[in-house]
Amino acid sequence: MHMITTYRLATLAKTFVLFFTILAASAASAFALDLETARAKGLVGEVDNGYIAIPPGAGTEAQQLVETVNKQRLAVYSEIAAKNGISVEVTGQRTFEKRYPSFPAGTWVKIKGVWSKK
Repeated sequence: MHMITTYRLATLAKTFVLFFTILAASAASAFALDLETARAKGLVGEVDNGYIAIPPGAGTEAQQLVETVNKQRLAVYSEIAAKNGISVEVTGQRTFEKRYPSFPAGTWVKIKGVWSKK
């Protein structure tokens, strides 16, 4: 049992590397740059489920961006979840946990239903 768990964790780690590679490749597209800009301006924030959302008082100008990014993240999370025999929800949560330290100070985050700035 322990070897199986170790194998799954190793596979999950490799899959996260793949995810971040895909995410980095997406940074070349216009929407990724817009994501960074929107995040820096406080128009979007990261949620502990692995998706992005519009924080309080930010308005809706980034709504299309939120929908686009979340669709892409769902596709990646679904692939990772299927490969590792875990749920999409757990995959999103774990991705948030891994990425949280890399969020710049001042980034809006929603943890356990509460918005705050990192």
